[in-house]
Amino acid sequence: MSSRRPSSAANSLHGKSNRKRARYDRGVAVVFVTGMSGTGKSAALAELARRGHRVVDTDHGGYAEEVQSSDVGGWEQVWREDRIGALLDGSDRGMLFISGCVSNQGKFYPRFDAVVLLTAPADVILERVSGRETNAFGNRDVERDRILHDLANVEPLLRAAATTEIDTRAPLDEVVDALEAIAGSVQRRAEAT
Repeated sequence: MSSRRPSSAANSLHGKSNRKRARYDRGVAVVFVTGMSGTGKSAALAELARRGHRVVDTDHGGYAEEVQSSDVGGWEQVWREDRIGALLDGSDRGMLFISGCVSNQGKFYPRFDAVVLLTAPADVILERVSGRETNAFGNRDVERDRILHDLANVEPLLRAAATTEIDTRAPLDEVVDALEAIAGSVQRRAEAT
């Protein structure tokens, strides 16, 4: 076990464990889906969209940007906070599923009704990233090393702040059914208040 203190990025990822659910009065269930590269975030969002839900993959559409970081020793991806804030402010009913994994996501945890961590073992993740065609990240050795590093150092922070964890070795339909059930539970609680 390392005695090194978490970086500011790590602290931001962790978020607050006693976050309040500020969305209930607006009639929208906002579910944030996070996890390491290769855990199935994109596949889950594609299936949720196919089922008619509103989805936003923050890796696309100008929601994130690369910034220089001394903590990471190079560059890191962060959310453009103005864009994420506008996205959340513009959602007023139904279910909204947002995915991503960036160093400043914890700042928005109080605005999500659920934070769901998608997980898979390292060997499964490495097999997935080596065979995917939609995203080249993970094809190079340095990227695969980064994935393993993040599994050991970042995923525990995500796990500590998550409200639910889903193992994506399960069939995609089961993973998406679970995400829909989480959002449905949020909506039922909102209707009961």
